[in-house]
Amino acid sequence: MSTTMIGLDIAKSVFQVHAADAIGEVQLRRKLRRDELIPFFEGLPRCTVIMEACGAAHHWARVLGGLGHEVKLIAPETVRPFVKRGRKNDAADAAAICAAASRPDVRFVPAKSVEQQGVLALHSARALLVKQQTMLANALRGLATEFGLVAPQGMGRLEELVALVAADGTFPEQARGAFAGLLEQCRAIAERIEALEAKIVAHARRSDTARRLATVPGIGPITASLIAATIGGNIGAFRSARHFAAWLGLVPRQHSTGGKTRLGRITKAGDRQIRTLLVLGATSMVYRAVAWNSAAGAWTRGLLARRPVRLVTVALANKMARIAWALMTRDEVYRAEGRSAAASTATA
Repeated sequence: MSTTMIGLDIAKSVFQVHAADAIGEVQLRRKLRRDELIPFFEGLPRCTVIMEACGAAHHWARVLGGLGHEVKLIAPETVRPFVKRGRKNDAADAAAICAAASRPDVRFVPAKSVEQQGVLALHSARALLVKQQTMLANALRGLATEFGLVAPQGMGRLEELVALVAADGTFPEQARGAFAGLLEQCRAIAERIEALEAKIVAHARRSDTARRLATVPGIGPITASLIAATIGGNIGAFRSARHFAAWLGLVPRQHSTGGKTRLGRITKAGDRQIRTLLVLGATSMVYRAVAWNSAAGAWTRGLLARRPVRLVTVALANKMARIAWALMTRDEVYRAEGRSAAASTATA
């Protein structure tokens, strides 16, 4: 029988091919170098190519799709159970990809376009620089604390610490030089972050989906741009709002047995960056819940009266994710319910 499905395990220089026919019989196992991959698929009849979803997989999906093949991406956690214990190698990974893709209930990951990956590159670079900025700020605070100088928390209060160091005549010159070097690097990173955020906001203004998402309380242009670039036009892949929230890891873990339901902490599956931004946005809305005059604000205040703040924050992030799914599915903007007439007039 002819080959109908190929499991392709990709890497930087070595690619493993596992070809199977319609009934799952192995037709070919082969290792390819990077320069051999495209000629191999050019000489192959049209078939379905399955790869684990990763950054490079989207590039190869576009390349192999241009050669006429049907390319599908599958989540790595879906493949992992099919790798035989003690036989973790490239050939076994490619075979496991085929086995996982053959399951009737498998769900595939949409391949991203060049434009989507370009915007996501801005978000990835910003996330890295924000992490480095936090590390440098902590290093500055730690260095100053060694000499008895402290300032309130927050990146915006860092200049107060700089002023304290400048005014302290007992601060050693060696430490002052180290502090100045770290401060210079921190300020340079802040400028790069600002430049990246300007580009991200520009994308949020151009994207219809991002503009709709930005109408949700707690979702700003950066979060809206990230969701729009990640999901694109593939929101239909999620059957319901709960499936979307579950994909983001904002639903509780289940430890149920014998008909008894036990729920734990959130799964933290899916896209970590989107989940983090949603939780940060929800945190800001929880702090201003007293003045949040809408049905969502009343729901948040009622939950705060019964539950810890952190739990309410995650619950609100879950609600925001579900609202985002509804807006993307229906092509609508967010309309707050339960607002008083005075509050609506003031907002207008």
